[in-house]
Amino acid sequence: MKKKKIFLSEDEIPRQWYNINADIKMNPPMGPEGPVTPDMLAPVFPMNLIEQEVSTERWIDIPEGILEVLNIWRPSPMVRAYALEKALDTPARIYYKYEGVSPPGSHKPNTAVAQAYYNKEFGIKKLTTETGAGQWGSALAFACSQYGLECKVFMVRISFDQKPYRKTMMAVWGANCIASPSTETKAGQQILEQHPDTPGSLGIAISEAIEAAVTDESGETRYSLGSVLNHVMMHQSIIGLEAKKQMEKIGEYPDVIIGCAGGGSNFAGLAFPFVYDKFNGKEIDIHPVEPAACPTMTRAPFAYDHGDTIGMTPLLPMHSLGHTFVPPPFHAGGLRYHGMAPQVSQLITEGILEPKAYPQLATYEAGMLVARTEGFISAPETNHALACVVDVAKKCKEEGKEKVILFNFSGHGLIDLGAYEQYLSGNLTDYEYPAKEIEEAEKILEQYPKPELIKSH
Repeated sequence: MKKKKIFLSEDEIPRQWYNINADIKMNPPMGPEGPVTPDMLAPVFPMNLIEQEVSTERWIDIPEGILEVLNIWRPSPMVRAYALEKALDTPARIYYKYEGVSPPGSHKPNTAVAQAYYNKEFGIKKLTTETGAGQWGSALAFACSQYGLECKVFMVRISFDQKPYRKTMMAVWGANCIASPSTETKAGQQILEQHPDTPGSLGIAISEAIEAAVTDESGETRYSLGSVLNHVMMHQSIIGLEAKKQMEKIGEYPDVIIGCAGGGSNFAGLAFPFVYDKFNGKEIDIHPVEPAACPTMTRAPFAYDHGDTIGMTPLLPMHSLGHTFVPPPFHAGGLRYHGMAPQVSQLITEGILEPKAYPQLATYEAGMLVARTEGFISAPETNHALACVVDVAKKCKEEGKEKVILFNFSGHGLIDLGAYEQYLSGNLTDYEYPAKEIEEAEKILEQYPKPELIKSH
């Protein structure tokens, strides 16, 4: 029998995270009066996480108290997709890192556990956050339950309605999940007054979660973010660091790396440790993949913009459709964000990463193919990575090239079966965001400074 899975033992879990800020140059986050300083972030995040956010140390030790919880499901397996290769009749060798083994079913707890731990160490009692498809909210609810913290989650309205069992998962772990925009915050009230029928957006939910944290007069609440920021990317790097060890065990190395990207966390988690190799001479094609309906990396400018709708966050240097952008309610809720992680954006401007965008139906076709070959039902977000994998594998067949493809299977789709039901019933359609509406959303960026086009390498 062919060897399908590559495992690491528990004592091979990486003991350090990789911090890409050691190896790239970045435009600073900006406030009203210039670059943001660490103390300006203190009402939002605990200082121990702020220190990680601004650190330029290449390797950051993972505390034992985090490793003990990660050990519930890590190391995650790497799997050779033999059946998918056969179905595509490709000479490519396809591997995937399976992150669906975590308790909430995705990569998200890699940073949720770390953030809950550091907040607990800092004396924080309650965390607020936003969630799109519900994966991040579920992950933070799970992590908070491990460390005895309260958790409040503002979930984007359309996903709240589409995915009721996510709310139930959060409740099982003791979290309070409410639909966003809500009447509980001034930001939510303002949005509802202007747009009572809004499907919501991650930007709106972020505004609500930050407001709920900073207005707690006890000082015992902080905000937690599931993507975009550097410390989040860093915590996720455990995926790629494990993958490098697993590839080494079988004498392979990827020619192509693929991951879906909404804010950038699962993609960066797999890709950044390999980007480090690319900086040091390895030839690798690296593709972050997004929906054509929310084309942040492929059609938006590299600009300074707020990470939230109301403008409570600093200005971040990133590819952005404008923070007032409300994407259409397609089913990959985790990819409906107006911006992209500054580190991912910087690497795109430098040509290190080559982003791709796919329409909704092509992603479900790829998800169905993988389910009927490899067996796992993937999250709608993950399907975007699969669409790119299928394309690259077909191109390998056309060109007769035996490339090694590695992708991140970022989460299972067992709580997304409503979306699959819609697809199987023929009720889903493709939607490409009109150029005119993108231009309109981006007008808000004209009032902000422009980030420099910096070359790190």
